[in-house]
Amino acid sequence: MISIIIAEDHQIVRKGIRLLLSEDPELQIVAEASNGQEVLDALGIHPEVEIVLADLNMPVMDGHALLRELKSKYPPVKLIILSMVDDHNTIAGLIGEGASGYLFKNSDAMELAFAIKFVWGGSRYICADLGIGLLETLRKHNETLSPQDRSEYTERELQVLQLIAEGMTNSEIAEKIFVSKRTVEGHRQSLLEKTGSRNTAVLIRNAALRRLI
Repeated sequence: MISIIIAEDHQIVRKGIRLLLSEDPELQIVAEASNGQEVLDALGIHPEVEIVLADLNMPVMDGHALLRELKSKYPPVKLIILSMVDDHNTIAGLIGEGASGYLFKNSDAMELAFAIKFVWGGSRYICADLGIGLLETLRKHNETLSPQDRSEYTERELQVLQLIAEGMTNSEIAEKIFVSKRTVEGHRQSLLEKTGSRNTAVLIRNAALRRLI
């Protein structure tokens, strides 16, 4: 059984999500929270929690801050954002920083349950509506944008780029490829400069558009 915390500042919405998920015998809601800080408090009581399903915009501690805290203090816990924010840069940034999934609040019970199980199994998930929208955006950009010459990048830079796109932090990348965190930071900065990106979210988008990942 998958143990879950629901974080949503609107009680009616929170109860509605709980009701939807309660119909699946493989899912167990062990706690509810109205903000990110309450999630952290609940994790101290329920260390068995594997998935946090959270809104992006919450008081006290929002989804962005919660993601950073989870990656720092509870790295095994996977965060799925459930929101109506439809900004591709914001979503790409969240995934790039380590969020395991992103769904719109109008997703049905079947997709929501599937996403939780998919993420629990070690994969990442974005809802169908968002995926279709991103593909359409990429298609339009690819019609006018040629692939970037991969020879501009070192083999190590492309390896780091792929791991960044998979949501790994600098420390996780350093451990995986057996280099120092400072070396990874250097590769990340080089990638930002070569792709003309101002942050990680834009880096992932530009890399995808240039078919580097």
